[in-house]
Amino acid sequence: MPNSNAKFHCNHRGGQEAGRRELVSRSLQSAQHCLEDQDFGTAYAHYLLVLNLAPELKASVKETFQFTLFKWAEELDSLARIQDLFNCYEQALELYPNDEVICNSMGEHLFRMGFRDEAAGYFHKAVKLNPDFADAKENFYRVANWLVERWHFIMLNDTKRNLTYLNAIENAVRSGCRSVLDIGTGTGILSMFAKKAGASSVYACELSKTMYELARDVVAANNMEREIKLLHLKSLDIEIPKHIPERVSLVVTETVDAGLFGEGIVESLIHAWEHLLLQPM
Repeated sequence: MPNSNAKFHCNHRGGQEAGRRELVSRSLQSAQHCLEDQDFGTAYAHYLLVLNLAPELKASVKETFQFTLFKWAEELDSLARIQDLFNCYEQALELYPNDEVICNSMGEHLFRMGFRDEAAGYFHKAVKLNPDFADAKENFYRVANWLVERWHFIMLNDTKRNLTYLNAIENAVRSGCRSVLDIGTGTGILSMFAKKAGASSVYACELSKTMYELARDVVAANNMEREIKLLHLKSLDIEIPKHIPERVSLVVTETVDAGLFGEGIVESLIHAWEHLLLQPM
């Protein structure tokens, strides 16, 4: 009897595998017929089924799947079925999480719809995955021009201003301010000043996804990614110890443009004083 049961289970598994292969084969044929008829939505559904049943085929059907996804996304866009479009890209990225072409295409749709900060995140990921991907690099620089305010570049090239900040931060650290929070860090320059001045703990928050990613790159390029904790958060949302482990002894910020009304510099400083700064004895 035990041998008979083992044989039954073996035959059952063999039958299931044969059925899976048959379903995958038929779905691939159906997907191809749908593509020939330009029925991209149905073809996309067939490819989803194939890739979920036979993940070993991911490499071989990748280009055709991308083509089908992009064509179906164009139709959904023209029909204003925005949520369905995003759902398709989310499904695709679950199957191909490190595909720079799909990331770049998702970013292009987001950019056209006005979600520029989110688009920048996908373009940045695409460039990270493939630094030689020219389209993604061009898209990232284009969206960055929309998001990175011109005064950032003016400030970064203002030597007198930078030295004034550096001296002020150095003096504060020497006087005993050992933990620092940089609100609206931008490129991360003030955080790096604080670390170079000798601060033991440096935290920085940035609300813009694009500027947050840029700060990460700048900090990493200066070999400080382990010494400066970057948070993609509004300063008003920072909690102790959830986001930072301690109250800080110094807050630095230069949120001086529209951030006066967006990030809310007055509210941010009040919040920092009440909740994040060490209180004087």
